[in-house]
Amino acid sequence: MKIKLTLSLLPSILVVFITCADAFQAKILPSEIRPGDVFSIKITGIKTAGPPAAVLKNKQFNFNSCGEGCFIALGAVDVETRPGIYRIKLHLGKKMLNLKLVVRRINFPTLFLTLPEDKVTLSPEDMKRVEREAERLKTIWKTASDRLWEGSFMLPLENDISTIFGTKRIINRKKISIHKGTDMRGKEGEEVKASNRGRVVLAEELFFGGNTIILDHGHGIFTIYMHLSAFNVKPEDVVSRGEIVGFVGSTGRSSGPHLHFGVKVTETSADPVSLVKLKL
Repeated sequence: MKIKLTLSLLPSILVVFITCADAFQAKILPSEIRPGDVFSIKITGIKTAGPPAAVLKNKQFNFNSCGEGCFIALGAVDVETRPGIYRIKLHLGKKMLNLKLVVRRINFPTLFLTLPEDKVTLSPEDMKRVEREAERLKTIWKTASDRLWEGSFMLPLENDISTIFGTKRIINRKKISIHKGTDMRGKEGEEVKASNRGRVVLAEELFFGGNTIILDHGHGIFTIYMHLSAFNVKPEDVVSRGEIVGFVGSTGRSSGPHLHFGVKVTETSADPVSLVKLKL
């Protein structure tokens, strides 16, 4: 399956809130998304000093400045979110309004994979390792550091996508998992670039991901690069957008050289392509 990424103008919803003393605009882009998509909330014309606050299904958004009287935040919905209309509660001082976010239905594809049995049915020792790694990653995802990202995000490779986000994977005809990243074709040793400016918070070998790099871009946004053959960075390095962080490989649970590219937005696994499409 060959998929090409095209960047286009996405639909948005614009809400204008006006009182006799103040006026501001709240814009969601795009206003219609698919399960797993990333979206932005941009507030302009703010007269107060403090940032706005917004909540969707008990999850807070992290707003940061985008100029005078301007604030922006990124959010995402889980891949298992049901289609429907959702309300984002926006608070600006004593003012409050609801923004509408539409999640539309999508039928994700199904993929059958064959892998070595020891990568599917885990030994007790491997299971303990996987659980330890999962707990460590949860701690990373909960971090909300200062903003480092600058402008729009980019794909780390310029190659075709082989497996899209949300694909239902049936492994060895018995184990079912949802693909919470984007697999990109690549040759062994091909350069992998940082999607945006960020700090390296992990660069080590994991059971499933093999040689894995995680970049913290600030405000709960992370990008993940898996199955690498080698690293070009170390923890605590701050890298620029487009900087080489590693090289394509087939380490961990992998059937051949490729890059698994993942995104986390406030602890939610999100479609990397939807993040790259946003004009930030």
